[in-house]
Amino acid sequence: MTVGQWLETREPSPPPALSARLREALGDSILRPASEASDILLSASEQVVCALLKTGSTSRDTAIDLLAADALVTYALEATSEAPESMRERALDAMRRIAAVTHAPA
Repeated sequence: MTVGQWLETREPSPPPALSARLREALGDSILRPASEASDILLSASEQVVCALLKTGSTSRDTAIDLLAADALVTYALEATSEAPESMRERALDAMRRIAAVTHAPA
């Protein structure tokens, strides 16, 4: 199963515009094995947030990007929950990575 196929199994499924933005954010990574979903989804979220911060995008036109970043993190943690023994460490890692985005050089 690929990351894309794994995403297709999520319920409820996201609205079409959000689904398209998620796929765009994931790019070719969507074809990677689902076992890598947590890292791939979190990395994609980081990239979306970095791009928004770099361009200072805060208008309503970028709302779909903020929703996508949020959904990607949510799905990353959902993927992590499939291996509960690593959930605590993975959640802490996700928080550190997202927090670090705000300190990244522009």
